[in-house]
Amino acid sequence: SELVKELEEETSNEQRDPTNEALLLKAIKENSQKINHHGKRAESIVKGMLEHSRKSTGIKEPTDLNKLCEEFIRLSYHGLRANDKSFNCEYKLDLDPKLPLVNLVSQDIGRVVLNIVNNAFQACFQQSESLKSKSQNDYKPCVTVSTKYVASLGPESSVCELIISDNGPGIPDSIKDKIFQPFFTTKPTGQGTGLGLSLSYDIVKSHGGTIHVNSDHDRGTTFIIQLPLIQRF
Repeated sequence: SELVKELEEETSNEQRDPTNEALLLKAIKENSQKINHHGKRAESIVKGMLEHSRKSTGIKEPTDLNKLCEEFIRLSYHGLRANDKSFNCEYKLDLDPKLPLVNLVSQDIGRVVLNIVNNAFQACFQQSESLKSKSQNDYKPCVTVSTKYVASLGPESSVCELIISDNGPGIPDSIKDKIFQPFFTTKPTGQGTGLGLSLSYDIVKSHGGTIHVNSDHDRGTTFIIQLPLIQRF
């Protein structure tokens, strides 16, 4: 508003200075872009907070977790490609063909897969770009999603393991215990709200499951999610 007022005064001045007018117009444009950028970021944070606090209204149903993983890793990959044509990262699926149906809210667990896979893709891509700038071109970014039936505790306490791993830069030991906290993020300002992993943690816990992370610096990160299976009598 102050810049507009200055511009009005400048244009009404009999001794107008075109250079000063141009500078004022440039400043107005830049300020408008900043307002728009921060407004959208505030909007994304509010949406994330609402998503984080809402109670799921979905009903747990017997679900093919393998198909769910295929659907959401493709959704993640093509979504990132649509936003950035330079994005490139391989992905692999290693799905247990004998995996029984899992009792879960498919959209909620799908959101968990999407959150973690998005992070993995972005970490690998950033690692690739960083190594390219250092003329190290032998690195091949890759994300792997696998499922496994674990029956070591007996049929009535069997679990399904969903494992999402990447060969990205890894998570430093100093922040491993913070990654599931709300609003904690390692992404640059404007690129993340820090709610994705916190939401994922809450969803997995609401399904009676567990989520753990293993990570080595410069060797990648692995998220291991265990979900209880339908009891078979």
